[in-house]
Amino acid sequence: MLCAAIDIGSNTTRVLVAEPEAETLRTVMEQRAYTRIGKDATRGGGAISDEKIGEVADVVCTQVRLAHELGAELIRIVATAAIREAANGAEVAAEIGAAAGVPVEVLGDHEEGRLSFIGATKALGHPVAGEIAVVDVGGGSSEVTVGTIDAGVDAVHSFAIGSGVLSEDLIVGDPPGPAEVRKLRERIEDFFAEVELDRPDQAVAVGGSATSLRRLVGAVLEYETLERGVRVLTSDPAAAVAKRFELDPRRVEVLTAGILLLEQFAQMLGRPLQIGKGGLREGVILEMLNDGGSAAGSRAA
Repeated sequence: MLCAAIDIGSNTTRVLVAEPEAETLRTVMEQRAYTRIGKDATRGGGAISDEKIGEVADVVCTQVRLAHELGAELIRIVATAAIREAANGAEVAAEIGAAAGVPVEVLGDHEEGRLSFIGATKALGHPVAGEIAVVDVGGGSSEVTVGTIDAGVDAVHSFAIGSGVLSEDLIVGDPPGPAEVRKLRERIEDFFAEVELDRPDQAVAVGGSATSLRRLVGAVLEYETLERGVRVLTSDPAAAVAKRFELDPRRVEVLTAGILLLEQFAQMLGRPLQIGKGGLREGVILEMLNDGGSAAGSRAA
């Protein structure tokens, strides 16, 4: 069965169309648009503007149409921190869902973490014993979900801090200067000063920041590789880094904050972070397949 998951995040709006293959998924199509809905909410005093709602609705309508054209039998649209925390979040979700013809489900932070855990662990491609922590750094929030393959999720830790919010607050220069990097580190350290996390047997990073860093520093995020990434991102303008590593400049603009958050989580967990090949969208599709479409998915006409 071919299924589609659309994820309206703080930085990007993404669609994944996939079908089951063995015990994981085969990707048929992926597409993203940098809609930066979280940035719009920040500038709007916590409310998402009508202009941004229209822009995101157009993107989602296009993604739904593409999924239909590819033959997706089930489509599910989810929204995360930016819409979840917006003053007009319920209205935004309703308007986008009405335009797309598919309801938009605003995920709670625990549900977001649970689905990311499912997607990340199913896509690891090798057996994993013991406790796994899945780190998902988003634009408006970050989650650390802990569990095991056999027993599933044990705990979801959600933090109201993300790469988009930090970048909007603290980064002006292109590239960010030493003073801005120092302010980012201080803000992150202060935020997590009283937070303690148990050390898992393995840690996996998912989300836009982590997957982008695969091109910069490789598949494992540890102190040396993360610091190398910081040096790259602060040495040249976003456009130059984007061209060199085949990334979108808008992703590069928030990547310094993202990499510093990932560095903080690696330190707290006491483990290097393996960059995962699956995450929230994969989790949404796997759950739709498992539930036969009953989990808020809409059947294609």
